[in-house]
Amino acid sequence: MMEIQKQPTLIFMFGATGDLARRKLYPAFYQLYQKNQDFAVIGLARRPHTHESYRRLISDTLPEQSGERKGFLDRFYYLSLDIEHPENFGVLKELSDRLDKQYLLQGNRIFYLSLAPRFFGLAAKNLKNAGLTETSGWKHLIIEKPFGHDFMSAEKLNNDLLQVFDEKEIYRIDHYLGKEMVQNIEALRFANPIFESVWNHRYISNVQITLSETLGVGERASYYDQTGALLDMVQNHIMQMIALTAMEPPSRFETEEIRYEKVKVIQSIRPVSAEKVSDQVVRGQYIGGMMSDGTEVCAYRDEEKIDKNSNTETFVAARFFIDNYRWSGVPFYIRTGKRMTAKSTEIVIQFKDNPKNPYFYHLNDAEPNLLVIHVQPDEGLSLKLNVKQFNETGNTMPISMKFCNNCANVGNTPDAYERLLADCLKGDSTNFTRWDEVAYSWSLMDSIVASWSEKQLPLDRYEAGSMGPVSANELLAKDGFHWWPLTRTE
Repeated sequence: MMEIQKQPTLIFMFGATGDLARRKLYPAFYQLYQKNQDFAVIGLARRPHTHESYRRLISDTLPEQSGERKGFLDRFYYLSLDIEHPENFGVLKELSDRLDKQYLLQGNRIFYLSLAPRFFGLAAKNLKNAGLTETSGWKHLIIEKPFGHDFMSAEKLNNDLLQVFDEKEIYRIDHYLGKEMVQNIEALRFANPIFESVWNHRYISNVQITLSETLGVGERASYYDQTGALLDMVQNHIMQMIALTAMEPPSRFETEEIRYEKVKVIQSIRPVSAEKVSDQVVRGQYIGGMMSDGTEVCAYRDEEKIDKNSNTETFVAARFFIDNYRWSGVPFYIRTGKRMTAKSTEIVIQFKDNPKNPYFYHLNDAEPNLLVIHVQPDEGLSLKLNVKQFNETGNTMPISMKFCNNCANVGNTPDAYERLLADCLKGDSTNFTRWDEVAYSWSLMDSIVASWSEKQLPLDRYEAGSMGPVSANELLAKDGFHWWPLTRTE
């Protein structure tokens, strides 16, 4: 069971009627309440609601088998609030001061901004002007992605927030950092000398990170068509997985030491120049096709609310190099896209082949050793090894040693949002992104976008239900590698 450090807290839930709050946040709050976390919540959105109608909305988001709800729901209050009308924040202060005394919350406050990014700075300013950030306890600000749309916009947003909150009070949430196997990357490496001793360019030939989705754009069409796969997925989720996979051992396993090592990785990723972009990056967009379940789906350009001439990429594959000693010459291949064969996130570590030796003829056709970290939908590990076939030929065959966490323990591990909310409540920012991580990541993305524009990189098509365009396979074939098929731990 996840350890809960009780911190009485008043949570300001901006975007309280939105999709994220309903799907992820209220179930996470309920799990924390079940573990005796002490809090009250003020839901804030423009839609009209009473306290009771808001509580009914929350009740509908909870699992059917959940137990006693009344005590949990009674801690939720609602205030209709328009961010662009600062006079409304005075009423919010009156309600928050009353609830703070009623529930003995000691002045501790979390401001959760599940809003469009353009409102982040204004919300922070209005909170300060209304006196809501002046409190006898601590205050934390949680903000969802995207954090800007390029480096300049991210920097401006950060400066706006720093007018109200200190950097140590800002929790930039990336829910991938709350996933069990992403958090397990550090333990896998640093608690196992057998891996850490070979975790470098002398033994690893390449690293492959896949984040594939079967869904299309859905309700996010308007946002997605202005963003694309690179900024929606690579800038945050994939950069974080690269950083955790490639980081140096921290001098101490403390928050800032860990974050510092992650920053060094992102800072060391070689920028993509216009001359190299066609050799390092692939852009794709799905056309109509059939998914693995037999469902026929339309092309991206035929999706509702998508421009019929849109050149937004729904797929990106890239080859990155980390310019430090540990990873010298090792390509990090990444791919992410919508309408792909399967929903999966995994990291494949491919080890180098044995030197060819005529005496050991039966080893010459042995497949490379692979360590696969399964992030979702499975949570686990698989290690691919070679053994002698159980016959007289002396040839080898691959075997796989597998561990699946959620196969046997369904429901026992906390959801990513539950885990990250618990971290924020106890003031642990280890699994949240620091500003310099965001800054270096945006600088890298800006170099790719600028190179795309300068060289007019083509937009390759791929059928819905496939693993992306052919050019994504050619990206690895240039180096003598290929994408490893998605595997399961079951």
